[in-house]
Amino acid sequence: MTSAGGLGYGTGSGGTVTQTTNKSTTVTLNSPTGQITMNNAALAAGATISFTFNCSVMTANDVLVMSINANSPNAAAYSVRGISSSSAAVFVTNTSSGSLSDAVIINFAVIKGATS
Repeated sequence: MTSAGGLGYGTGSGGTVTQTTNKSTTVTLNSPTGQITMNNAALAAGATISFTFNCSVMTANDVLVMSINANSPNAAAYSVRGISSSSAAVFVTNTSSGSLSDAVIINFAVIKGATS
């Protein structure tokens, strides 16, 4: 790497989406990078929810990297499972000892993969 700008996608390649209705509502964002703002519905202590993330640039060979944004300071953990062509299942757990009603912000990037 020779640029001080860092490794990743450039301006204009990302997007944002806000989840409607509740924390298990499917979201769609057809960009290789961006932010998902989850619905602010309550999530009980220790509870886990899942939602489907649709993204047309993603394939089953890709890696979906996600992190919880620093603007979402309360206790939440996430995992990604079942990446397939154009979708993935995202699981979010409230790791605190009380109910939380945060609009958790998840940053993501799709890293293109290959098997040959």
